[in-house]
Amino acid sequence: MKNCHVALLVMSALLTNNLIAEEIEEVIVTSSYIDEALSEIENPLHVLDGEDITNTSTQSLGKSLSNLLGVSYTDFGSGVGQPIIRGMSGSRVKILNNGMVVRDVSGLGADHINDIDLNNVQQIEVVRGPSSLLYSNGSIGGIINVVDNTIARKDFAESKLRFGVETQSVNDGDTHDLSYQNNLGGFNLSFAYKDSQFGNFDIPDDAVLHSEEDHDEHEEEHHDEEEEHEAELGHLPNSDYESTSKRLGLSKTGAWGYFGVSVNNVESIYGIPFHGEGHEEHEGEEHEGEEHEGERIFSTTDSDVFNLEGAYEVNSSWLQKIDYFYRDSDYSLTEQHAEGEEEGHESEEHEGGHHEEGPTLFKNEAKEYGAIFDLTNNSNSQKVVLNFAQEDISIIGAEAFMQPTDNAEKSIGYYLSTELDLFHLDFGIRRDQIDRKGSLSHEEHGEEEHHDEEEGHEEGDHEEETEYFDRDIKNTSFALSLGRDLNDFWNINFGIARVERAPSAVELFMNGPHLATGRLEVGNTSLKSETSNNIDLTFSYENEGFFSVFTFFKNDVDNYIYLLDETEEEHEEHEEEHGDHEGLILANYLQNDAQLDGYEFEVGKVFELARGTFSLSLARDSVSGEFKNGNNIPRMVPSRNIYSASYSERSFEAKLNFQDVDEQNDIGQGETKTDSYQMLDVLLKKTFNINNQGDLSVSVFANNVLDEVARNHSSFVKDKVPLPGSNYGVKFNFKF
Repeated sequence: MKNCHVALLVMSALLTNNLIAEEIEEVIVTSSYIDEALSEIENPLHVLDGEDITNTSTQSLGKSLSNLLGVSYTDFGSGVGQPIIRGMSGSRVKILNNGMVVRDVSGLGADHINDIDLNNVQQIEVVRGPSSLLYSNGSIGGIINVVDNTIARKDFAESKLRFGVETQSVNDGDTHDLSYQNNLGGFNLSFAYKDSQFGNFDIPDDAVLHSEEDHDEHEEEHHDEEEEHEAELGHLPNSDYESTSKRLGLSKTGAWGYFGVSVNNVESIYGIPFHGEGHEEHEGEEHEGEEHEGERIFSTTDSDVFNLEGAYEVNSSWLQKIDYFYRDSDYSLTEQHAEGEEEGHESEEHEGGHHEEGPTLFKNEAKEYGAIFDLTNNSNSQKVVLNFAQEDISIIGAEAFMQPTDNAEKSIGYYLSTELDLFHLDFGIRRDQIDRKGSLSHEEHGEEEHHDEEEGHEEGDHEEETEYFDRDIKNTSFALSLGRDLNDFWNINFGIARVERAPSAVELFMNGPHLATGRLEVGNTSLKSETSNNIDLTFSYENEGFFSVFTFFKNDVDNYIYLLDETEEEHEEHEEEHGDHEGLILANYLQNDAQLDGYEFEVGKVFELARGTFSLSLARDSVSGEFKNGNNIPRMVPSRNIYSASYSERSFEAKLNFQDVDEQNDIGQGETKTDSYQMLDVLLKKTFNINNQGDLSVSVFANNVLDEVARNHSSFVKDKVPLPGSNYGVKFNFKF
């Protein structure tokens, strides 16, 4: 079946699919410090229209972007989908909302969600690689900027009311949403609401892999029954997801500029389908293998954000405009363990074990503010940017693997865009000062204390010594891009960048069991800043419906920070000597020079037909990552081919997307290989006009049509948490 689909699509694949090619010059990239119109920007960039998000199935942020070239994601069930850009993940990729960082706690764990509201958005901007420095809050991997119009910068020309409903088969899910915008008495009012309810998602047969460790001899019969039960279920327990989001904005505009405020709230609850087997050694043999039976493991989140932003038109000889912004975020995530109905789990044998642990609260209270000074003149576009941020991160409860940290960031940047004789030049340089304050606690065990322990004294007899750290980090980064039209059809762009990234609070101060990934993770307070030295070269061609693009990039990263798992031999040795790992893998944050290089290309053609437009495309992206010593970087995304076909006319659209993902054999220490898979998605959309008063759009979608057993190599839990099976659904959107 794989060869059949590939052959049919390759025969007709000639160019990238872009139905809005004629309109794309009108798109304004809000995250850009230098150029505003998309047609003026030379750097690798995707702009996904908000209508594409509105009319497709509700998915995580990473999954929603995974069809874009150079963009993938790592999952942890349906709720969690953290984006990966060109093999870079975690804090190397920053998620923005209207140009400001979304300060949730997704960076504190692979099982934490990116709490970003995708309801009623204008567009999503994706900038790949260190060239993101030329945009808001640049980083080594890139940025993803979700743009909405909650604070309107221009007066609404007319009132708009939209109501939508959606249903999905794979999780018996449904959503409903409402949005409204209007100009009332000279003020722009915007409101958006969405509620999503998704149950456990279905998985293909034999999708969950069981390691040998899952089959202890004395529990073999029990596990056989458990596996048979899972097969009968046909779904992944604890993979449910619910979310409610609300946004309200008010703004006033005039010749002087604009001013507005907004409040955003996102609440969610989602199951964690895998959790490490910590504490099992303290339970007794009769309970081994039953650690999580009947247990509900889930997280709840609550995000409250207040935004204030505006612009003042100065129009002087040297200063054109001042943009200013302020954001106050209060974010919390609570991870909890709920018992099943079986009374056996409440027996005394479980006291002191994993089941009796209380919730763990993750909090991030943050403030960010700054200003952009537009110094544009007749020959150059110039901007000076000031940005300040303060984050207070704390983890309180049973699984508090890091003590509270205070993080302060100060940045100043200069950005220039100009036309030279031969090239269009974009240049940016910024200076960052980061202050991270944290602490580590160490237990002291004297001979007398060890004797007391043998006599049965409680852990409260231990003395703890706390060591405090204050890391003051100064980074300087720059990026330069040169673009040139070789002729009417060919364009070339060359970019170089040197971007520094300070180690995150987790990489510095984490010190404890992280059960979601099954590891005892230990940070390193001596970590240096990563330094990314990047080169990318892009050729693009467009002529009479044919167009193509090819990009090659090379990224040398000095002091690359990574998490290294201990070997099986080291694990056994540590357990015998210390016995304090609670069955978890010891993982340390280390540094080593690394190199990531790869390529991306798209080729194809758009056909103008009598009633509409038909488009075919073939694309491929590939990235490899190695350390200086020749070892592979862990959890590197595999190469893939992306085939697409689409047809569009006035009121009808049909899209087909087929991903052929290669197997991943280039693995790091402690990893296992990942098989290849094929993912076929289909979307049909029809729009009906209702008495010239509004439109009804009906979208029918089918994801993973082939019901493939698929897993993300980049996921910590790829064997236990496969991707969902076939998903069919319908979505209605009423616009008045």
